[in-house]
Amino acid sequence: MNQALVEAAAMSPLAAEDLSMFGRDPWWLVAIKAVFCFAFLMVTVLFSIVWERKVVAWMQLRVGPNRHGPWGMLQSLADGIKLMLKEDLVVKRADKVVYVLAPIVAAIPAFMAIAVIPFGPADNQVSIFGQRTTMQLTDLPIAMLYILAVASVGIYGIVLAGWSSGSTYPLLGGLRSCAQMISYEIAMGAAFASVFLYSGSMSTSAIVEAQGDRWYILLLPVSFLLYVVTMVGETNRAPFDMPESEGDLVGGFNTEYSSIKFALFMLAEYVNMVTVSAVATTLFLGGWRAPWPISTFWEGANQGWWPMLWFVLKVQLLLFFFIWLRGTLPRVRYDQLMKLGWKVLIPVSVAWLMLVATVRTLRNENVAFTGIVLYVGGGVLAVLLISFVVDIFRDKREKAEARAEPPEREPAFDPMAGGYPVPPLPGQTLPPVPRRRSRQERELIVSGGVDTASDGKEADGV
Repeated sequence: MNQALVEAAAMSPLAAEDLSMFGRDPWWLVAIKAVFCFAFLMVTVLFSIVWERKVVAWMQLRVGPNRHGPWGMLQSLADGIKLMLKEDLVVKRADKVVYVLAPIVAAIPAFMAIAVIPFGPADNQVSIFGQRTTMQLTDLPIAMLYILAVASVGIYGIVLAGWSSGSTYPLLGGLRSCAQMISYEIAMGAAFASVFLYSGSMSTSAIVEAQGDRWYILLLPVSFLLYVVTMVGETNRAPFDMPESEGDLVGGFNTEYSSIKFALFMLAEYVNMVTVSAVATTLFLGGWRAPWPISTFWEGANQGWWPMLWFVLKVQLLLFFFIWLRGTLPRVRYDQLMKLGWKVLIPVSVAWLMLVATVRTLRNENVAFTGIVLYVGGGVLAVLLISFVVDIFRDKREKAEARAEPPEREPAFDPMAGGYPVPPLPGQTLPPVPRRRSRQERELIVSGGVDTASDGKEADGV
């Protein structure tokens, strides 16, 4: 009986993952791995800051940092030292305890998610000081839920920083960030769920192992696009940098911070960029696996220390995508940001999740590929037909109501109705501003010779 259950679990696509390779390292090796994860994030952050400034300068046809170190590569290190040596000010009206703890709360969760990210395979072990081990600090059966939980804790640092500063603009930045995180984490969770359905596991190492034949960016392209948009919104990066929009909030939630506390907020932002890029690499880009052309002719590309190279290259590619967005797209309005999160990303992610669940159910029932295409195509056509019929009847009803009732004139828009000027809503227009006519027609006086064609005509007429 037990043997039959084991065989059934092995044949099932939802079989339990094998995490027996983890939890066997001695304490000194665990310490080395933890230090490596911390150093990897710090070095990547220092490189990313310089790389961002260099790339944006190249895009804008100007000179980037070129003073500190060779080719300006030590500019971010110089900025960090400068911030640590600057005077640390504490706002008089601030809640001192929360004011000091907020940067720490924002920075620590950013470092925690890297603990479950695999840098290499779990079965092909490497040797560190003679000890065979995996290229991953640890793994959990619910590792992706751990990443979601840690990412959601980081928002408390931003919200508490805005509230504890005792100022209006930081408070607005904190509230914006809270609403933005809630809006985009829902779509992010739905994108993760599609990966869980295909891999049959929430373990990061098992998800990478499941992409041995084909990366999930090819099987789940909509989930990848959804996650790319949500990870930009989660990290508060341009064009979604609403919490710290300098144009209207004068810096946002970190306006009243200086010295090392301000540096912790900037560090948390860039560490979060590295973390979400590592998660995207793990879930959709094959993780530590070598790209397709290399893996076909080189058998050792996914063995030894080489997987770490492919992983780092993929992470750097996604970091370049962050920089590319910042140098290309302008900041969106806050209503456009929330509309994208609630009215576009969430409905699309839920509909895509239902489609993926349907396909996985049919595959588990051993339905042929042609049958799955027919079922899914028929369902999509039925939904489109129903929506088309509903639109037709709704248009007829609206036209009948428009003929039956004369249109009511909307009251004129008064920008000072609330006692202070407000901008018009969509569809409203400002009343014309009365202007006093000039008492006498002024004559255009042109100095020098005839410059334009109109001046020449006037001169000919004279």
